[in-house]
Amino acid sequence: MTIVIPMKAGPDERLRVAARLIREGKLVAFPTETVYGLGADALNEKAVRRIFEAKGRPADNPLIIHIAEREWLFELARDIPEKALELAERFWPGPLTLVLPKGERVPSVTTGGLDTVAVRMPAHPIALELIRLSGRPVAAPSANISGKPSPTDADHVVDDFYGRIECIVDGGPTWIGVESTVLDLTGDVPVLLRPGGLPLEEIEMVVGRVEIHPAVKGVEVDLARAPGMKYKHYSPNAQVIVVEGSRNAVREKIDELVREFRGKGLRVGVMATEEHGADAFFHLGESTEDVARNVFRALRELDKAGVDVIIAEGVEERGLGLAVMNRLRKAAGYRVIRADKLK
Repeated sequence: MTIVIPMKAGPDERLRVAARLIREGKLVAFPTETVYGLGADALNEKAVRRIFEAKGRPADNPLIIHIAEREWLFELARDIPEKALELAERFWPGPLTLVLPKGERVPSVTTGGLDTVAVRMPAHPIALELIRLSGRPVAAPSANISGKPSPTDADHVVDDFYGRIECIVDGGPTWIGVESTVLDLTGDVPVLLRPGGLPLEEIEMVVGRVEIHPAVKGVEVDLARAPGMKYKHYSPNAQVIVVEGSRNAVREKIDELVREFRGKGLRVGVMATEEHGADAFFHLGESTEDVARNVFRALRELDKAGVDVIIAEGVEERGLGLAVMNRLRKAAGYRVIRADKLK
């Protein structure tokens, strides 16, 4: 049986129940500012293995450890560079994950067998209080079945995990909607492993130039140094196609695709700023922040609408747009149409 704890007004005494479950090696889904996480004691090997089992997650796909105090970082990582401390001071709590050399206390299962560890301090008050009350660093990938769209509301977690985990803390919709930015600080130059809720431009204002790992742009890798690098991610059951380019060209191409697929007897969903005569439509919003907040919800809701094909309107790769396009391209299996090039 799964306990669902409604806590939309913020943390209260009921959170102690969830914290006790964490200490007992159980699984607890909870909200962060990015997406919902599926949490367990990061130092408890048996509990961490249950995360992989529940999600159907490959064992070499590392987990992010969530902490409640900056000082906890020194218990989990070693040889911490000054740049990491500067970033933690500037952006924690917040949607930034730092990849550092692994400390001895961290089990290999938590890091996917890597000699590095990924750590962040979430900004959501419920997440922070849950971790503080548990007294444990909490390993927490997104609370979805592996490969499916990430959850941005407790209802999404219920859809995937009710009856399969011990507890779901319902904190309402998440604020950012895409996962944390993952930055590797083990080399001389910081490397962006996954774009996310903290824009690259803001990081570079603190540490200078940051390299972008080829996996961010879709190059296949054999070794996943961060979540989301190697395996299929964020995909609904329907086929997804992303249309990129100038706004007018994108609109025309989406109209054309909707007519084409519907002419073949397929049900078409569109996630964009206009409806385009689709069978199902999700308005993503006008700002990049709105799109980031809505992208995973749109994929899930259009799937529930029973469409065969989802056509997604691309956004400019600035700010949160880099993370949005990374997620959309992965959801589409890199089926991307450049509308401008068809002119």
